Amino acid sequence: MSQIFVFHSDVDTDQIIASQYLLLPNIEEMKGHTFESLDGSFAAKVQPGDIIVADENFGCGSSREQAPAVLKALGVKAVIAKSFARIFYRNAINIGLPVLVCKDIQAAASPEKTAELDLTEGAIVLDGETYHCTKLPEYMQQILNQGGLIASLNQD
Repeated sequence: MSQIFVFHSDVDTDQIIASQYLLLPNIEEMKGHTFESLDGSFAAKVQPGDIIVADENFGCGSSREQAPAVLKALGVKAVIAKSFARIFYRNAINIGLPVLVCKDIQAAASPEKTAELDLTEGAIVLDGETYHCTKLPEYMQQILNQGGLIASLNQD
């Protein structure tokens, strides 16, 4: 079971990882500042396998690849949202962070709840209720399974 962290609409990349932390030498040092302006204890609370559920337009703002990278480095299993900023979505797939579009789960999601996610089927079970997400095409699922685009290309 995965813990759920819930965020609102229009979470931008500067809220995910503020620009001043981009000066740090690597993702490992940056990840402790993830969502610092929205939830100062997020990085300490999140555990590998946890899930982020958000409303619309998650990852808007600048095109920094570090935004999905810090989430992956913290062990976030997936980000599920009503919609994503296109560049965040692409960057997430490229680095191997699953992102799923789901129109119905936001109203039911809360931090007190846990969920089971089936990436292959594009489904999440929350309190016994199954919510269907947009299933990733097989080639994108393969990129994720191989750890991201560069890892996938290096395997050929």
